[in-house]
Amino acid sequence: MQLQVMNSPFNQEQAELLNRLLPTLTASQKAWLSGYLAASQSTDAAAALETLPAEAPAANTAQPVSKEVTILYGSQTGNAQGIAENAGKSLEGRGFQVTVSSMSGFKPNQLKKLKNLLIVVSTHGEGEPPDNALSFHEFLHGRRAPKLDDLRFSVLALGDSSYEFFCKTGKEFDQRLAELGGTRLYQRVDCDLDYDEPAAEWLEGVFGGLSEAKGQAESTAPAQTAAPQAGEAVYSRKNPFRAEVLENLNLNGRGSNKETRHLELLLEGSGLTYEPGDALGIYPENDPALVDMLFEELKWDPNETVTVDKQGESLPLKEALTSYFEITILTKKFIQQAAELLENEKLRELAASEHADKLKAYIDGRDLLDFVRDFGPISTTPQAFVSILRKMPPRLYSIASSLTANPDEVHLTIGAVRYNTHGRDRKGVCSILCAERLQPGDTLPVFIQPNKNFKLPEHPDTPIIMVGPGTGVAPFRSFMQEREESGVAGKSWMFFGDQHFVTDFLYQTEWQKWLNDGVLTKMDVAFSRDTEEKVYVQHRMLEHSKELFEWLQEGAVFYICGDKNNMAKDVHSALLDIIEKEGGVSREEAEAYLAEMKKQKRYQRDVY
Repeated sequence: MQLQVMNSPFNQEQAELLNRLLPTLTASQKAWLSGYLAASQSTDAAAALETLPAEAPAANTAQPVSKEVTILYGSQTGNAQGIAENAGKSLEGRGFQVTVSSMSGFKPNQLKKLKNLLIVVSTHGEGEPPDNALSFHEFLHGRRAPKLDDLRFSVLALGDSSYEFFCKTGKEFDQRLAELGGTRLYQRVDCDLDYDEPAAEWLEGVFGGLSEAKGQAESTAPAQTAAPQAGEAVYSRKNPFRAEVLENLNLNGRGSNKETRHLELLLEGSGLTYEPGDALGIYPENDPALVDMLFEELKWDPNETVTVDKQGESLPLKEALTSYFEITILTKKFIQQAAELLENEKLRELAASEHADKLKAYIDGRDLLDFVRDFGPISTTPQAFVSILRKMPPRLYSIASSLTANPDEVHLTIGAVRYNTHGRDRKGVCSILCAERLQPGDTLPVFIQPNKNFKLPEHPDTPIIMVGPGTGVAPFRSFMQEREESGVAGKSWMFFGDQHFVTDFLYQTEWQKWLNDGVLTKMDVAFSRDTEEKVYVQHRMLEHSKELFEWLQEGAVFYICGDKNNMAKDVHSALLDIIEKEGGVSREEAEAYLAEMKKQKRYQRDVY
C-alpha cells in the first residue's frame, strides 16, 4: 500500500521515506511504532524521545521485549508500597508478568537478571532512604553493583517539597541505575505530598514505555486502575469518609507544659478497617483567624470564585484558602514560581539560584501571611496566585486503638503544636484544629493509611519490645488492646517517657491494668523533668541492657515510635551499645546484627 501525499499531512519527501520503510517492518516493529506514537501523544516531546532507541534497528532484527516486570518499593509510611502494588495490578491487567517486592525483600544478586525494573521510593527525613530501602540503596551504590546494560527502568520518587532534599532518594536511584548502564523506559517523576495525579501520569508513561512487548491493541489502550474487590471500602485517600467525633479529651493533667488530645472517631457505615500499626489520615482546615489575616493583607473579595484543580473544580476564594490550599508552609518551588509571577525585584533576588542559603533561611518557619507582608502588595489576580499554592496535604497519625477491641471506632493521640517564630505565634494546622475547634458531634474527613512496615509479629508468642515516649505511645496502645483481645501469651516490654509523672503519664491507668493482668510483662518509664539530671527512654534501656539483649536473643521484635530527629537516633545508638556490650562484639558486628534484625522485620520504626 502506497501513501498518497494528496490525502495525508506528509510532504513528498516524508511520504517517500515512509513508503520505503513500512513494507520492511515486521509485525512486532509495527506494534512498537504504534505504541510509541500513542505514548508520544500523552507525554511531552522530551519524554517521548527517551523511549526511542539510540539507533534504529535493522529490518527483521527486532527482538520482543520481556513481559516480565519487577517493581521494587522503598516505603516508610506505606504510600510508595500502595502505589507499587496498584501499578502491579494495572500491569498484570495488561498481560505483563509482575513481581512486586520491598527493596529489603529483594535479593540484590538477582538485579543483573532483570530486564524491566520500576522503582517507587520515598525520601525519609533529611534526604535519607526509608528503612526498608537502606540495604538495597547501599548495595546499588557500592562496588558490588553489577553492570546493567540490558536493564530498562523508571523511577517514581515521593517527597515533600518543604524539605531541602526533595525526592533525593528517588533521584539517587535514577542516576545510579543510569550510571550502571540502564536505559530509562520513562523519565523519573518527582511527586510532592499530593502524589495521586503525577503517579497516575507516571504509570501511563510506563505503559507506553513497556508497550514494545505488547500488541497494538493492548499498548494503545488506556491504563486502567484496578477495580475495588468485593468487600473493599469505597472510602480512600481520594474519597475520605466524614467520621463523627465521639470524644475529644486532654490527656495531660493540670499544670502540664503539654496538651495531648485523645480523639475517638466513629467509623460506622464507612466499611473502613485497619490493623494495629496503621495510620489515620486527616484532611484538616486552616485556622480561620489566619485566613482572615491573609484577607486583611490581600484586600481581595473572599467570595470571588477561583478554580482550584485541573479538573476545573471551583470554590469561593475564602473556602479555597481555608480547606483546599496549604498556607502555613513556604517551599522553594513556591518562592521560585512567585518570583516569575510577581513584579518584585527583591523576591527575584531571593529566588535566584546563587542565593540558595538565603532562600532556605527565609522559608524556614514562615508562612503565606509572612510572604504577603514581606513582598506585598500582590500584583496579580487571585486565580493566578492560588494556582501556585500547594494543595493541603493530609496529616497522618498512628492509630491508638484496636478495631477488635473498639468496633467501628478509631482512636488517635495528637500533641498540640504551638510555638513562636519570626515574631509571631504559630499553630499546627491539624493538631490545633483538634485542640481548639473540634467538638463531639463534628466530623473530620479521614482515610486509613496501611503501614505494613510496622506490624505485630506473625507468631503471637514472639516477644515484643516497644519504645514510645510522648505521642509515640499511640501504636503500642493498639498493640496492647489487640493482644489483650486475642489472649496472646507472648512477652511484652514497654519503654515510655515524657516530662512529668504526675501530669504527663499518657494512658497511665490502662498501662497499670495491662501490667496487673499480665498482658504487659514489663514497663520502664523515664520522666525527664522530675529529676535533676534528665533521664530519657534510652537511659532506661541501658540500665536493663543484659535483660534486653536476652529478649533480642530470644527473637524479640523491637519497635520505635516518635520523634525521628533526636529520640529515634538516641534509641538506635543505645541499642547498638547494648548489642556490642552484651554480645561481646565490635561496633561493626553490632551494626550487622541490627541489619539482620531489619531483614527479619524484627526492628521496625514509625518515626516522624
